[in-house]
Amino acid sequence: MIKRTKSISKELTKNDTGETGAHQAGIHVPKQQEILSFFPSLTKETKNPRHSIKFADPMNEKWTFNYIYYNNIFFGGTRNEYRLTGMTKFMRKHSLKAGDELILKRDDNAIYSIELEKQNKISTDKNGKLKLGSSWKVINI
Repeated sequence: MIKRTKSISKELTKNDTGETGAHQAGIHVPKQQEILSFFPSLTKETKNPRHSIKFADPMNEKWTFNYIYYNNIFFGGTRNEYRLTGMTKFMRKHSLKAGDELILKRDDNAIYSIELEKQNKISTDKNGKLKLGSSWKVINI
């Protein structure tokens, strides 16, 4: 039987890496079904459901990140977003900066791995301002 690997990538922003100094709870995950299908499913019936996911990096070091659906909008709050959190130590250890790319992979046995490409590029508009927006890509779903 041939093992298939699903993979997505995220070009990191200054906000993702903490370079802006702003506080945020992890990397925002867009609500695109193709991106969400990479992660374990989370239910709306529970407030802020989460799932811990163990990833192996290229050196086979294990990292546990949390995939969270902040859904308190359904419980009297305002948030309605998915995030991947618990990544600060990983980012610091690998000296990740804006423009670097994370590649997340999952095989048929739900074994997760993470790779990185140091690119040191930052997208800017014609005025030199940082361009934000979705920098997630589906590689293979």
